[in-house]
Amino acid sequence: MRLVIARCAVDYSGRLGAHLDPARRLVLVKADGSVLIHADGGSYKPLNWMTPPCELVELEPEPAETEAGVVMIWQVSQLKTDDRLRIQIFEVFHDLETELGTEPGLVKDGVESHLQALLAEQVELVGPGLRLIRREYATAIGPIDLLLRDPSGGTVAVEVKRRGEIDGVEQLTRYVDLLKRDPTLAPVRGVLAAQAIKPQAQVLAQDRGLDCVILDYDAMRGMDDPSLRLF
Repeated sequence: MRLVIARCAVDYSGRLGAHLDPARRLVLVKADGSVLIHADGGSYKPLNWMTPPCELVELEPEPAETEAGVVMIWQVSQLKTDDRLRIQIFEVFHDLETELGTEPGLVKDGVESHLQALLAEQVELVGPGLRLIRREYATAIGPIDLLLRDPSGGTVAVEVKRRGEIDGVEQLTRYVDLLKRDPTLAPVRGVLAAQAIKPQAQVLAQDRGLDCVILDYDAMRGMDDPSLRLF
């Protein structure tokens, strides 16, 4: 990646035209070929950009541009369209190029596997008197996140989601219908446990005879004590 802080003006031509008057800006040139022009504001969104595949070439400024103080021209051309960025650079303050290496990707906090592991240790959140039989209980149509035993000897199948939607209800319905065929597990009921559950999913779950449980991820991690809340 190359990071250039420069006083520059930018002209975009393509499906529409756009112009940025001279000012100090950050120009990012990424390894994938994309070029982004940022101001010191506006959060993450660039003022203008060019997505790959594109080509960046450095040109000599025209005499009139040189007279106006332009020291170099960057022309960025989109290889699949006629879109172009013409960056007039008047002064360079910093120019840094470094190899970042392979990006391992974002790992989100609170993903379903974390919720599942926490809920397996706190099954009382699903209901009183429950105990864990197994995590990732294997079935012919896929693993059930948590299989619990209730005090009366029945079985509780729990599907854990970050966001409960209709697809999750349908998935849980299939699991419960399958488990009910096993006399060693019957009676069986299902619970959809999630950080948030859409109203449509709640209505469908109720219609299917399934329960819904909202999970407070921070409280489950011990980072938030509900007893200390005012509201």
